[in-house]
Amino acid sequence: MNLLIVEDDAYIQQFLQQGFEQEGCSTTLAKTGVEALHCATQDHYDVVILDLMLPELDGMTLLRQLRGQSHNVPIIILSAKHSVQERVTGLQCGADDYLVKLFAFTELMARYQSISRRGARESSSPTSLSFDELSLDSIRRELVRGDERISLNKREFSLAELFLRSPEKVMSETTILEQVWGYQFDPQTNVVDVLVCRLRNKVDKSFSHSLIHNIRGVGYVLRKEC
Repeated sequence: MNLLIVEDDAYIQQFLQQGFEQEGCSTTLAKTGVEALHCATQDHYDVVILDLMLPELDGMTLLRQLRGQSHNVPIIILSAKHSVQERVTGLQCGADDYLVKLFAFTELMARYQSISRRGARESSSPTSLSFDELSLDSIRRELVRGDERISLNKREFSLAELFLRSPEKVMSETTILEQVWGYQFDPQTNVVDVLVCRLRNKVDKSFSHSLIHNIRGVGYVLRKEC
């Protein structure tokens, strides 16, 4: 596995590099946001480990630029910023995970392995899914309803794919968090509600009947009628 480690603190950089290389991973180091952007757009990486407080170009801006350019490489944020809002913002901007400093390397490795396993499952899953008049192509990263192509960001696409892989099945917020973000998140936040609302507006708003429904107190489901 090939990792890009984006960190300007020399001690943490060395700590991460040694830890991952002892696990058999190949690593590339970047000390600034500009350097990291160049690396991420020029070479292939299986995972990016990203600090937020970087010189030249901060980590959040780097994350937004990569996702804006449709780079879908998994990204794990490592940051001293530990507020719930900071974590929510990072995840909503396209990060796959968020770990607060100080952290145990074993936990970081476990989250890295979880993301890797999820990627392996996705690569072996059907690439074309459909339900009613909704269809998804995971290779082209396209969602279509009827004749209308629906533009989605990374999280919205992952949620649509989750629904289409299990139509008629009610998904709890915990399930959505685990499947879309890869781990459990603070239950006091409304990150799932916000994401589902955005997807429903895109999938259902312009059509005669809704497909995504809220089952109050239980979760969400993709089906023709509630």
